[in-house]
Amino acid sequence: MARFPAAFAERAASLLVILTAWEVAAWLAHSRLFPGAGAVLATLVDEAARGDLLHHLGATLVRVAIAFALAMALGTAIGLAMARSRAVDTLLDSGVVLLLNLPALVIAVLLYVWLGLTEAAAIGAVTLSKLPTVAVTLREGTRTLDRDLADMARSFHFGVWRTWRHVTLPQLSPFFLVASRTGLALIWKIVLVVELLGRPDGIGYAIQVFFQLFDIRRLIAYALAFVAVVLAVEWGVLQPLERRLARWRR
Repeated sequence: MARFPAAFAERAASLLVILTAWEVAAWLAHSRLFPGAGAVLATLVDEAARGDLLHHLGATLVRVAIAFALAMALGTAIGLAMARSRAVDTLLDSGVVLLLNLPALVIAVLLYVWLGLTEAAAIGAVTLSKLPTVAVTLREGTRTLDRDLADMARSFHFGVWRTWRHVTLPQLSPFFLVASRTGLALIWKIVLVVELLGRPDGIGYAIQVFFQLFDIRRLIAYALAFVAVVLAVEWGVLQPLERRLARWRR
């Protein structure tokens, strides 16, 4: 806990340096197409006060949360099944490789064509784009499990649940974290593309509108709000979770 204030101060100082450099660069450029940090932050506060920013940000976060939960749940189940069964691995491997290499834009367009410009098509496109990465990560992680530890758990009659909790899950936790972190990084980006293509709200939709209006200040303000949420999730959720799950290694 003693490390927390120092880490917070370091991050705050880093952000302050970035904002200062941005403001200086905008002052030197002296162009309406490159607004300064102060002007953008003022616009961000104004949009939040009006409620427009919170509406679009909330819509995006709901899509991210649903797609992330579906991709992690389905991808984990598929990855574990592929690692445990050679027949399942052979059956699903080609489909997983296909989805891994199919651009997210193609998946989104196809689902919009087949299902219409619906919420289900948007979330489905994001989920399908992330699912194969989770499946492959968990498959490879499961294949690295220590068989000696599993044999020891059986000899002590741990049972399925205790073996999973105390033997399997601690070994798989790094792979869950990798899948989660890369998953969020990918899903953030894909959701914006999906919203830009066919949703009536969300950060991606708003950015498209501001681009058409050449409203650079609001475009950057909405992007900054999105980045702030990403950083909050990384610093407030993923990093503490990583430290907690890695305690057994110490």
